[in-house]
Amino acid sequence: MSVASTDQAGQVKAEATIAILGAGAWGSALASLAAIGGHPVRLWSRQSEQMLGEAIAGAQIIVSAVSMRGVSDTVLRLQSVGLAETAILVSATKGLDPATRRTPAQIWQAEFPQNSVVVLSGPNLSEEIRQGLPTATVVASQDMAAAEQVQAAFASDRFRVYTNTDPIGTELGGTLKNVIAIAAGVCDGLHLGINARSALITRSLAEVIRIGTHLGAQPETFFGLSGLGDLMATCSSPLSRNYRVGYGLAQGKSLEQILQELQSTAEGVSTSNVLVDLAQREGIPVPVSWQVYQVLNGKTTPQRALAALMDRDLKAEIDLF
Repeated sequence: MSVASTDQAGQVKAEATIAILGAGAWGSALASLAAIGGHPVRLWSRQSEQMLGEAIAGAQIIVSAVSMRGVSDTVLRLQSVGLAETAILVSATKGLDPATRRTPAQIWQAEFPQNSVVVLSGPNLSEEIRQGLPTATVVASQDMAAAEQVQAAFASDRFRVYTNTDPIGTELGGTLKNVIAIAAGVCDGLHLGINARSALITRSLAEVIRIGTHLGAQPETFFGLSGLGDLMATCSSPLSRNYRVGYGLAQGKSLEQILQELQSTAEGVSTSNVLVDLAQREGIPVPVSWQVYQVLNGKTTPQRALAALMDRDLKAEIDLF
């Protein structure tokens, strides 16, 4: 039975039971945001004693906030317990599947074709959300009614939620920027200055748009919160795990040492490998991502990667495709 509550604009909105799958920093942040609106929230992790079936029972909205590595396992678990066709699936994971090169939302939609799938992505550093600082995000779906339900469930005075109809673009913006954040961390770790970082981010945005549009996204999506917004946040903050990977590499640390210090997932590391494979198969130029891939795999140094980017052939600026 739905219960009504009133938002700050004085509008009445229905309560929705929300299940968050993944109790890490991001899942916990999303749970806190959902609770602000007065919604019943269940936070589940693969290590918890609570059964998955109990966590999702009667939930109108089910949010996947697990790591990319955990998506396939979570899908299998949900299939084993069964999922109501009316439940809305929200993908809040950023990454590419190494085996299929699919995005998380594409995996969810393929395995649960009867359910509406919504992508949630934006400049949403979980630590700042935990501190109660304001931000905005995007929820995107081909089912606009589903996107609007998720929008209403998560919107508050500290979390402004927008909708759009380009889920692949929204998802790729959040996924590809993790690779670029590693490059930005390298740039700052080498103390190259604000000019260099600004040039890197700008040219990387062109690269992200090139990849995204090739894969079916709308170019304008990448100038929004899930594209440029997320890119700016992740490339500018030491709160970003991917930025910290790049910074550590520039300081001469090994990737293994950095990941051990982080004690958490930096999705850009895995994404770079999948992205380079995909780009080579599809013939997409990805000069910045290629150098990140080279550095992460020990095939070049941060200094040589910088020199390679600066020595590229001269060209017109507006040449996305």
